[in-house]
Amino acid sequence: MENNVNTDAVHTASNGHPVHSLDPGDSSDHGRIQTTYTPRTGRLLAIAVGLLAVLLLIGFVAAFAVRKHSETIAAAQASAVADAKETVEVVDVRPTANNYPLTLPGQTAGWYQSTIFARVDGYVGKWTADIGDRVKQGQVLATIDTPEMDQQLNAARAKAAASDAQVQVAESNVSISKLTYDRWRDSPKGVVSEQEREEKKATYDSAKAHLAEAQAQAQLDQADVGRYTAMEAFKNVTAPYDGVITARHLDVGDLVTSGSSANTSSLYSIAQSNIMRVFVDVPQKAAASLTVGLPAFASSDQYSGRTFKGKVARMAMSIDPQTRTQRTEVDIPNDDLMLVPGMYVQVTFQLNEHALMEVPAAAILFRPSGLQVAVVDANSTITFHDISVAKDNGDTVELASGVKPGDRVAVNINSDIASGQQVSVVEDENDKAKPPAAVATALADPANLGDSSSPKEK
Repeated sequence: MENNVNTDAVHTASNGHPVHSLDPGDSSDHGRIQTTYTPRTGRLLAIAVGLLAVLLLIGFVAAFAVRKHSETIAAAQASAVADAKETVEVVDVRPTANNYPLTLPGQTAGWYQSTIFARVDGYVGKWTADIGDRVKQGQVLATIDTPEMDQQLNAARAKAAASDAQVQVAESNVSISKLTYDRWRDSPKGVVSEQEREEKKATYDSAKAHLAEAQAQAQLDQADVGRYTAMEAFKNVTAPYDGVITARHLDVGDLVTSGSSANTSSLYSIAQSNIMRVFVDVPQKAAASLTVGLPAFASSDQYSGRTFKGKVARMAMSIDPQTRTQRTEVDIPNDDLMLVPGMYVQVTFQLNEHALMEVPAAAILFRPSGLQVAVVDANSTITFHDISVAKDNGDTVELASGVKPGDRVAVNINSDIASGQQVSVVEDENDKAKPPAAVATALADPANLGDSSSPKEK
């Protein structure tokens, strides 16, 4: 057919390269396929492939460089993190003062406190002292009328007089008996019989016995007189010592009965308060630090700004099993009588105790092995010390062992920090603001709170 392509026809171009073409007899362009190429086309393909390879190589090298750089940065950052020091806040260990105040409630009592009862039965004739009066020893406070006892005294005196008369009669009988016996005893033998001589001797001995009996009865009766006379002295109710009347329970005409039983009423109460006793119940833990002569200061809201200086006078040396306290007495001079019996006061003792080490409560670490603190040395290296707690004051803790003055302890430490690790230290600003222990002790001394002297001492 005319339209068939002769694929076997090969033509040679002017440049010598073979060129495939359609049949020359076919002049139609429809259905032709160009199969010839030029040398320029091959070079362009080679160049394109080379450029693509170069670009791929460049991309590979760049990607490798970027990855390597990222790995280097990550490694550097990891190394920096690993080499970074943990920051800890430290405070200085401070010794507590050897003398520190302990304030406890106390109750005042007079040096002497007495309740006066009647010693005789009768009626109140008059009274001369009332509550608040200052009285002297021996001063008459009241008188009691005792008509019955007066009659008993008169009867006793009469009986004693009769006994004295009996003694005189007995003495006369002894004198006559003795004279008669002496005559019969000295008579010559044969003048009187031995029987009569013995009878005279027996009469004389009997007279002496009656005399002794009469004398004993006279002494007994005289003792009754003395007893009633002494009772007469109790008609005057007197003050047993210098003091102040704190209570009066009588009035004119009141019937009074002697004795101090539950069925009798007292007449007066009196107290001597120029030296005041203050009783304080000291807890068992602090009792061991108390000594006789230890200074003590009493204060009361009634006298704001004033303290009363005294000292520990005596201790019970026994712990109450119910309250676990020791009764302690403080004696305070009270010449101006500002303190009165029965007052509630606050008593401050200056206790002497071995100095403890004070650290913040935040420095205490609870470890399986026990309580510890993290001590930071001069090289900022952490070491953990076992401690024993003596007192827990809330924000602060006093340690008996484990640290020493000048040590620095870390507060709120990270649990990941290990012993021997170096840290970055930050000083606690609040710790720097605290006053020294000596200043704190001076501020806590009750003697600095106000006037502690009496008007006479000024």
